[in-house]
Amino acid sequence: MNLRRVVVTGLGALTPIGNTVPEFWNGLSNGVSGAGPITRFDASLFKTQFACEVKNLDVDQFIDRKEARKMDLFTQMGLIAADQAIIDAGLDLEKINLHRAGVIMGSGIGGLRSFQDEVTDFVKGDGTPRFNPFFIPKMIADICAGFISIKYGFRGPNFVTVSACASATNAIIDAFNYIRLGKADIFVTGGTEATITEAGVGGFNALKALSQRNDSPTTASRPFDKERDGFVLGEGAGCLILEDYDHAIARGAKIYAEIVGGGMTADAYHITAPHPDGAGATNVMLHALEDAGMQPEDIDYVNVHGTSTPLGDVSEVKAIQKVFGEHAYKLNISSTKSMTGHLLGAAGAIEAIASILSIQNSLVPPTINHFTDDEEFDSKLNLTFNKAQKREIRAALSNTFGFGGHNASVIFKKISE
Repeated sequence: MNLRRVVVTGLGALTPIGNTVPEFWNGLSNGVSGAGPITRFDASLFKTQFACEVKNLDVDQFIDRKEARKMDLFTQMGLIAADQAIIDAGLDLEKINLHRAGVIMGSGIGGLRSFQDEVTDFVKGDGTPRFNPFFIPKMIADICAGFISIKYGFRGPNFVTVSACASATNAIIDAFNYIRLGKADIFVTGGTEATITEAGVGGFNALKALSQRNDSPTTASRPFDKERDGFVLGEGAGCLILEDYDHAIARGAKIYAEIVGGGMTADAYHITAPHPDGAGATNVMLHALEDAGMQPEDIDYVNVHGTSTPLGDVSEVKAIQKVFGEHAYKLNISSTKSMTGHLLGAAGAIEAIASILSIQNSLVPPTINHFTDDEEFDSKLNLTFNKAQKREIRAALSNTFGFGGHNASVIFKKISE
């Protein structure tokens, strides 16, 4: 069948390095770290005492206080990012077909704070079952998509994707597919996550997944560095407005980029460790290229999953070299998690935005905190260490890989007639 073209017409971001898209891009361009001591709870007894928190967020400025009490922080953040994206896209809700406008969000965990607090209060009580009537709606991962659709009246497809750290990328690919198959005109899509809680930090500490560089939080996320010791937990939300190209042109929308392909695979290997040879990662990038009808030589920038873990970084770079061959040496490769930390289910959303803005601005965000070369990585690869680099970017590929072996890659390119 004749597939429709799909473009990005709006962006919204609430991140550890900026609460708007311009602030986020400024932080990325200048190599700013969002890490610092945890303020959301007393972390003094935890192995990891720092994270990448969203800062200076006054939810009351964006959401009615009575409504906000019905929401976990992850939903509040998702609503704020969605509002930014809808305003940015210039959507006139009275002039679009709301039955052909949908919402697909990603979240790996959902309302962890709400779950933790309700269960803790019950256990500390006298055994009488006293629970907040909004406990379940606050906790379930799909509720953010529901709130967005209710607020704006979007009556098209509405759901959440849950695939750990690949969740937001899966959501974007799903929205892309619905539009190009002609089943919708517009989607709000992306991801949101708020897991900087005792349970979140304690759980990842138990897995030995987090950096424990408590003496230097801002340099703790160091992808590809020999001394990397785990990822830094982040939080926030990112939203994109995906739109049928003809629909966008007809309403005179500005267009950031075109989304042209997506891939999804499984490692089928281990619940938390990546395949050592990067088999799933290799396949997902190949699938994304095939879906886009592109060759490896068409890609200029890869925004890697790059979490700063000893095993993950190595397996991803192996996969890139298998997929791109000699062209790998002409790529810019960078991990923006070195600045934002790892937003788990929301990571794919803000990294898609970073990829789109890199195309728009002809600038590759850096991989900061590189101090010591690791012989595991080919020194001829351009991992964009420490400073942003100017270059024309025709197309960018963004990778996300999640616990359970979930892999998702998406490709954006400069818009053409």
